[in-house]
Amino acid sequence: MSAETPTADCLELMQRLIEIRYQKALHHQLMKAADHSMLSIDVLVLIYHFAKTGEGSILEIGSFLGASTIAAGLGARDSAKQKKIIGIEPGGPLKDHRLATRDIFRDLKKNLSRAGLLDAVTLINGSSFDERTIATVRGMTSPGEIGLFIFDADAYVRRDIDCYGDRLAQNCWVVIDDYISATDKGGPTRAQVDELVGQGRLQPLGFYGWGTWVGRWLGSA
Repeated sequence: MSAETPTADCLELMQRLIEIRYQKALHHQLMKAADHSMLSIDVLVLIYHFAKTGEGSILEIGSFLGASTIAAGLGARDSAKQKKIIGIEPGGPLKDHRLATRDIFRDLKKNLSRAGLLDAVTLINGSSFDERTIATVRGMTSPGEIGLFIFDADAYVRRDIDCYGDRLAQNCWVVIDDYISATDKGGPTRAQVDELVGQGRLQPLGFYGWGTWVGRWLGSA
């Protein structure tokens, strides 16, 4: 973690996390969402917090079965503000896994519907780097509009930041999974994030769960 990381911001995040844990009804909702997530409950809690207290729209790349999307949707709803939520998910099957499914995108929609949030999210069934997806996101957002960016897809977060970085607001909250990981994604993800931190484009504020990076977007180089 950079020596320039503001300690007060790191401590505040940990405090907010603990406070939300004690909100039993809310924490129960997030725990239910965690049942179909590869992210830890603490990461979902922070996504809720960012969506509730942050400004601007929300862009998620790699919605998977919708746990983080639900956390963001609950936070946006509790903010009492109109917030655009965009979720990108290519879908397909997942085999030989505790969350195995024949159709990821179908189950994503089903889980959002059960949470009463399907109409609150614009879902894009495609890859984040497809020209059609990029055009759709850029058509729905303006420069500096995104206040929360969530990446939980492959190992190429730099690629997608290059695609959508101009849409991220100054000090936009950023959540990147697999910074530390037992999978093949860990090494490349960490290298790309560290490079962006070194360039002064990302500011680290902590690591949560099983290796999810949390911080802020400071702007383009």
